[in-house]
Amino acid sequence: MKRSYLILLLLPCLILSCSDEKDYVPIASEPEQAVLNLPDVPYNYNEPLPTYFYTNDSGPVPSSVNGIDNTPSSNPITNEGATLGRVLFYDKNLSQNRTTACGSCHRAEKSFADSSPFSHGLFGAATKRNSMTLINTRFYQRGRFFYDERAATLEKQVVMPILDHTEMALTLDEIKRRVEEKPYYSRLFIAAFGSSVVTNERIEQALSQFIRSMVSHKSKYDMGRAQVVNMRDPFPNFTQDENRGKDLFLKSFADGGVNCYACHTTEAFVSHNSGPVNNGLDAVSATDQGAYGFYTSAPELAGAFKIPTLRNIALTGPYMHDARFNSLMQVIEHYNSGVQNHTNLSPLLKRPDGMPRQLNLSDADKLALLRFLNTLTDQTIMSDPKWIDPFINQHL
Repeated sequence: MKRSYLILLLLPCLILSCSDEKDYVPIASEPEQAVLNLPDVPYNYNEPLPTYFYTNDSGPVPSSVNGIDNTPSSNPITNEGATLGRVLFYDKNLSQNRTTACGSCHRAEKSFADSSPFSHGLFGAATKRNSMTLINTRFYQRGRFFYDERAATLEKQVVMPILDHTEMALTLDEIKRRVEEKPYYSRLFIAAFGSSVVTNERIEQALSQFIRSMVSHKSKYDMGRAQVVNMRDPFPNFTQDENRGKDLFLKSFADGGVNCYACHTTEAFVSHNSGPVNNGLDAVSATDQGAYGFYTSAPELAGAFKIPTLRNIALTGPYMHDARFNSLMQVIEHYNSGVQNHTNLSPLLKRPDGMPRQLNLSDADKLALLRFLNTLTDQTIMSDPKWIDPFINQHL
């Protein structure tokens, strides 16, 4: 038996000694092509949006996204920068125990939200709030992020989860060092920034470019919108229920609608830049103070939270900052009959006498609203390779 082992041990040496030395190529450790699946030519992260995104229709509220793009002139989206950002976004090495990436809590199949009510960090502890979708992040002129808007810019926001002790638990020095130690980053930094020098600012910029590139514009809604002049026109590809739901969503109370568009505006269906809003989830803010928890000199922000986009809303449940609603129908019912009389309740949710508004929707109208919201789902967000995990054989 021992002799057999000796022969097996010597066999590789004999094979190598019999090889022609000029044909020998040493095997590099962790070659990039064995780690990352990236195209030779970067994907296009600046795909043009439909023209109606930039043209106001005749409605009372602006429908175009003109003026609300928060992309700074110092950090425009480039294909090379967003490619680097994509790798950083999915890199588990950017957590203390190398188990968690940004993409762990912002999952492509959930429209870059999380299926869990509260995301879980590197040691399994739950985060304080439900993860917001990253879709249409660039269309919010205030440019502040998180439910309480504590991050002044996207560039500042992207590293905060990496620094958070619950989520990924690195320091700024460790972030830089973790990136420097991986050989596959050198080429990506050169392509994005002209040199292989790693800085935290460049990491922030690349991650922000990748996230800002995530814009939804290929839903059933978009197919219909492209066929009409005004978003209030009936869409030829919609069912009767879907067009009814659209009317309810877009129209004001005075016009027979339910005024959803007052808070979820433009073709991006995002906040109109008013800042955090109290939507009457509770009569008293006891467990989560919302933006007031950060802006402690502004008690009017107690129970107020940033308004998310409704693009791909059917994929991003559970809903609200505390994930209290499991279904979109529960969300609709909240606005129909469940709005609480909080001191800071948004005026948009009040009757003229100051009390919470009851919509008194019929079951048919609630179903129509639900069916319209489902038309905002863009399946390409989940399948386009430029946004999915580039690491080979990685399972977040």
